[in-house]
Amino acid sequence: MEFQHELILPNNDLPFKLFAFEGKDGNYYRGKHWHRSIEIFAVFEGDVRFYVNDQEYPMKAGEFILMNSNEVHSIVSPRPNFTIVLQIPLKVFENYYTDKSFIRFSHSARIQDEKVMELIGDMYRTYREKKNGYELKVQSWFYMLLYLLITKYRKADVSANEVKCNKKLNRLTSITDYIRMNYSKELSLESVAEIFGYSPTYLSHMFQTYAKTSYKAYVQSIRVEYAYRDLLGSDDSISEIAVNNGFANHKAFAREFKRKYGMLPSVFRKQHG
Repeated sequence: MEFQHELILPNNDLPFKLFAFEGKDGNYYRGKHWHRSIEIFAVFEGDVRFYVNDQEYPMKAGEFILMNSNEVHSIVSPRPNFTIVLQIPLKVFENYYTDKSFIRFSHSARIQDEKVMELIGDMYRTYREKKNGYELKVQSWFYMLLYLLITKYRKADVSANEVKCNKKLNRLTSITDYIRMNYSKELSLESVAEIFGYSPTYLSHMFQTYAKTSYKAYVQSIRVEYAYRDLLGSDDSISEIAVNNGFANHKAFAREFKRKYGMLPSVFRKQHG
């Protein structure tokens, strides 16, 4: 199971990230993950299914879903679609936090939904055309969108449990960042727990409770992700790719790869060679 913290960087020419969804061709699955940015998926054609904290949100053309900071979610896109993704740095909302580095938006529909879709569509089309002054025009719509989010979608009353979970995921983010930077090395639960000043039992509990996965499954998912890239972009043998990405041997790599992608690495490489 893929489950990871995702690092989001804005577009070079905008203070946020705006792009077409990578699962537009269908047959796509993005496992459970979270990030600090606020994220909006606006579906303009086709349909996409989202899972937020294991609750399903089926979305069709004309609908969008808003992912909160540190909200665990996954995406299933079995059929072709056209979906625009907008990722907004959390800091943009710092004047409206309801707790330290904390703000929540509703997943429920609002009468402003159509206007939100219109703004995102206009932003994307203008950004793609890149005519003179496009940055200013895109950002003018962006600030109108922020106004709607703050005045119509922001949740003023949040539970203590939501705030607690957010703080725990903030701590977990520093750990998952470390794992992503050192995935090819030995990463036992005991050694990582010691680095961050936790007991192995408590660190394991953090992953199970707040990331809804085991520590071992998370580490292996990161290794599979990088090994996948090596299968596509290098001529190394499968055994070399396994060792280079932190697996004990090619059998362990093959087992995890098949679990995620439904085929052995050797079959995958033949299909994409």
